[in-house]
Amino acid sequence: MSISAEDRADNLRAMPATPGLSWIGRLLQTTSAGRVVAVTFLVVLLTFLSVYPLSMLLYGSLHSTPPGMAGTFNLDGYLQIFTQQNAVTLLNTVGIAFAKTIPSLVLAVLLAWILARTDTPMRGTLEALITLPFFIPPILTAMAWGMLGNPQVGLLNQVYQWVTGSNTAPINVYSYGGVVWHMMQYSVPFLFLLIVDAFRAMDQSLEEAARMCGASRLRTFCTVTLQLMLPALTGAAILSFIRGIENFESPLFFGTPAGIRVITTDIYDSINQRSPPEYQYATAVSFVIMALLFLIVLLQWRILRGRSFQTVTGKGYSPTVMKLGRWRWVTFAFCLLFFFVTVILPVGQLLIGSFFKFFGFYQQDMLTLEHYRAVFGSGDFWRGFSNTMLLGFVGATLTMLLGGAVAYISVRTKWRGRRLIDAMAWLPWMMPGIVLGVGFLWGFALLPHAIPIYGTIWALLLAYISLGTPLSVRIMSSAYAQLSFDLEECSRVHGGSWLQTMGRIVIALAWPSFAVGWVLLFFGIMRELSASVLLYSVGSEVLSVVLLKLWANGNAEQVSVIGLIMMGMVILFRWVQLKVIKSRINAL
Repeated sequence: MSISAEDRADNLRAMPATPGLSWIGRLLQTTSAGRVVAVTFLVVLLTFLSVYPLSMLLYGSLHSTPPGMAGTFNLDGYLQIFTQQNAVTLLNTVGIAFAKTIPSLVLAVLLAWILARTDTPMRGTLEALITLPFFIPPILTAMAWGMLGNPQVGLLNQVYQWVTGSNTAPINVYSYGGVVWHMMQYSVPFLFLLIVDAFRAMDQSLEEAARMCGASRLRTFCTVTLQLMLPALTGAAILSFIRGIENFESPLFFGTPAGIRVITTDIYDSINQRSPPEYQYATAVSFVIMALLFLIVLLQWRILRGRSFQTVTGKGYSPTVMKLGRWRWVTFAFCLLFFFVTVILPVGQLLIGSFFKFFGFYQQDMLTLEHYRAVFGSGDFWRGFSNTMLLGFVGATLTMLLGGAVAYISVRTKWRGRRLIDAMAWLPWMMPGIVLGVGFLWGFALLPHAIPIYGTIWALLLAYISLGTPLSVRIMSSAYAQLSFDLEECSRVHGGSWLQTMGRIVIALAWPSFAVGWVLLFFGIMRELSASVLLYSVGSEVLSVVLLKLWANGNAEQVSVIGLIMMGMVILFRWVQLKVIKSRINAL
């Protein structure tokens, strides 16, 4: 994308000045005090959003009683960790994350290669379909697969028994395999999104050289393509492994009924399922998982440090695709099969389940609309819906504004303190949602009574902003880094004020990234469960919490109705992201 700085600057001459706000620009540009005030404000805000919950984790891990109660300081929480049962829990966590990462990476590489390097038909449509599972809230597909793969009344087992006449149930999602399978449905599109552009950017002449030397297509793929993709694959695999350790929904729905414990469900059970709640133990375990994630990130840095795998150079090349002949219809069918299994099957189960009186009994006389009437007449649903929409719109907007400010100072200024606020904004990346929820639980409970955040919707809003800040900073940093400094300098030379330059040039050019980040954050808030389930209170429930409570009470049919409504919202916002924003980006 290119733009004329002169054209932008000419427009500034016709733009009226904004005297009511111009003092802000003069304060920031002409006085060091203004810059100090701006950086100090961000440091204080980020301290509350990232450092404060982390320090409360340390406090809570040493405090002997629940938040808000008088107690003593000791190491009992850490001493409780060293048990044989917790060793099994740690092995389960690492083993499941590893077991889902390897097959997910293989599948994602295959899909990325098909859509980026071959002439498979309708690749643009297939890419949108393959990435769709990433935007569906995991709690929805977890509940859908709980109905599909139930060993007693699951639809897939009923179909198998009807076709074969057998009484056996070959599918049981309440197992290690079920946990890994559900995690893979999100891990594959996540890895695909991370690596597909690397496949597109690779110079095909490298592969052609291997082919001219006599290498087969398989050997070329293994010895050239995969070797050059190693940095992207390694980084993506480690991120996927980290997300596997942080995962909460899959082990909660499929692991807990089978007695499979992982660290995240252990933290949740310690606070919500035990009497009295073991806050000190849960907080100490949270520190353990943070330490584990920190070691993994260090491993990633060590693996990739000093290595160079350049695939795009100054030498010109034309990206072309491989001709597969008749095999292109096989790859086309393979992509459709992935979409069918990960989207059509669970959504179809939600649709079927919403029209039958009881889950698992699919006779014609059981057809009913009473679940739709129950959901639309439920005050809990509408309260959760309005809270989710409010938190989604406000949370995504505030998070992007914060990320935009942090990224601008970090990327486009030389102000003192810019590296500090950049590091503080990245800190929540190391904290899984449930760990951040525990930290904020302690933090909000210890705030003065004059700041009543504990148990309110503001607690959820602050947690969502904290969780989303690393993503917003990453997106806006990339957008600002693409803008030449000449644009701002040209604007100032032609008499544009700081605010005019920001509004007519920087923000005007960076807003598509802002819009993309906003949509991603809105999806993230709508699907978030692990922090929400710890911080909600009566009146501040969000849809994911309402779904969890309905599922726990055995109302699977109403869960199906709400799941379909949320799916409609996902498809609507995904359409907005792909069509509207893309068209505006192309117009710039």
